[in-house]
Amino acid sequence: MNKYITEFVGVFFLVLVTGLALGSGSELAPIAIGATLMVMAYMGKDISGAHFNPAVTLAWYVRSRISLREGAIYVGVQFLAGLVASLIAGLLVQNPEFVFQIRPSSESLVVQSLLVEILFTFALVLVTLHVQDAEAPANGYYGLAVGAAYMALIFAGQPISGAAFNPALGVGPDLINGGFSYVWIYLIGPLAGGALAGFVYLVQMPKEDA
Repeated sequence: MNKYITEFVGVFFLVLVTGLALGSGSELAPIAIGATLMVMAYMGKDISGAHFNPAVTLAWYVRSRISLREGAIYVGVQFLAGLVASLIAGLLVQNPEFVFQIRPSSESLVVQSLLVEILFTFALVLVTLHVQDAEAPANGYYGLAVGAAYMALIFAGQPISGAAFNPALGVGPDLINGGFSYVWIYLIGPLAGGALAGFVYLVQMPKEDA
């Protein structure tokens, strides 16, 4: 149970801070979001592995480091946390004109947004696998690496896709606030990127060497 609570807490605060940071309208919102993932990774790594992202959980399943049953529970908890945090973020944002949704910057960028979500999730998850693998060489900077990667990818990808790179973050706000049109992008894109990262990690770190 402690693992599931940890996953809930990590995703909850990641999504909540994202909503509040975007609601503030600050151009520095990616720094707050990346820093949140960083500190949550340090908080949860030794308890749940600090997945905080269904795409990461899928990659670990590809790597055979989590069972189908355990992975399904992780993903369920992550989506639940995203929904709850999205609801609370909507109540806390002081800007009445702001609606917390992750979506492409324009309807003409749907294909580009899907590609960004796949590629950038792949990069984020691959970094996560390398620095948070309990069987890989010890790395005391795992939280910093994951948080910095997420921050950089948000800065680069937000103008195109809205920069979820995490189905719990991409889907939760849209379901709570009625933006159903683009939910598929934030399911298919990150999950495809996560699965691809899992397979590439298998090649980079064969099971007998990891």
